[in-house]
Amino acid sequence: MQNPFENEERKAFRETVRRYVEAEIKPYVDEWDEAGDFPWRVHEELGALGYFGFGVSDAYGGLGFDDAFMRAAAAEEVARCGATGVWAGVGGRSISIGPLEHFASEEIRARVLEDVVLGRKGSSLAITEPGGGSDVASLKTTAVRDGDEYVINGSKTFITGALKGDYFVVGARTGGPGLGGISLFFVDKGTPGFTLTPLDRKMGWWCSDQATLYFDNCRVPAGNLMGEENRGFIAIMENFNFERLSLAAGALGMMKTCLEESISYARERETFGKPLIEHQVIRHKIADMSAKVDQIEAYLNQVCWLVNESDMPVAEISKLKFASTKALEFCASEAMQIWGGAGYMRGNPVERIYREVKVFAIGGGSEEIMRDLAVRQMGL
Repeated sequence: MQNPFENEERKAFRETVRRYVEAEIKPYVDEWDEAGDFPWRVHEELGALGYFGFGVSDAYGGLGFDDAFMRAAAAEEVARCGATGVWAGVGGRSISIGPLEHFASEEIRARVLEDVVLGRKGSSLAITEPGGGSDVASLKTTAVRDGDEYVINGSKTFITGALKGDYFVVGARTGGPGLGGISLFFVDKGTPGFTLTPLDRKMGWWCSDQATLYFDNCRVPAGNLMGEENRGFIAIMENFNFERLSLAAGALGMMKTCLEESISYARERETFGKPLIEHQVIRHKIADMSAKVDQIEAYLNQVCWLVNESDMPVAEISKLKFASTKALEFCASEAMQIWGGAGYMRGNPVERIYREVKVFAIGGGSEEIMRDLAVRQMGL
């Protein structure tokens, strides 16, 4: 479907990412998925293309500008590789970059930001805890001031990129209960009192790394406080909006892959003496999938325009997020039905996408939380 907001710069960026994915990611995704890992070179090569540079000053290796359409295009094109563990592995690291750019001290930015933006080093955002995810205002990890240091105690879980991470942006409670007592801290890998364990028995995202983090009297310099004390909640929420936009774009990329793979398979597979594509019931499934793709693509483009032109449209991003994951669920199910038994076998994009649908409906804010947030933003 034609995008009325397209221009030459956006088109060129999308095509650059698409060519890279086709040549350097897609041919290897089966191997990487089964291995449970992918090469670090992918981070560096995407970094060179500007994947991590949106909203970051060129002084730190960034692009020096931001554009929601390009952010969405990057996420969509990487997701179209058919193994969104790769998408999660690179995207999970990118969500820590905004807080580093906007809230870390100049000393920290000068030391780490360029390496992260160019993909040479890994960073992770550590907010979710074993007792809660989307309810950030109830986080339990604490950071207590002790002279020129803060002492962090608690744990985080489902943290993407943690096993290979060098730097961490950690949410902790520095004040009283509720959203007003939360702060952000920069923590280096290897800091005494900071340990982690892998989470490797997952339904999907096999080639990305997730971990549980533990802080046991972990001491960090007071200068590692990011932004003002007790003002971290707003920063976390603002960051969530870009993560949710990326999740919606990733869902769209997966939907397009489901549609393309279904059409290709239906042309090759024959039943009752003719290709599947000639059976009316299959044609109707493809029409329904195509309509879902068009709907989400148009919705995504409208929200990207709002992000660029106005204050952050929280309600619209929330609605887009759950609408895109429900549409992805539909397309993945229909693609699996068209592929039949072949789709149930490991080693094809439809099988991978089908088992990775649910994490998109949960990560970055569950469908239920997104509905509630949207209604509250509508003033109801």
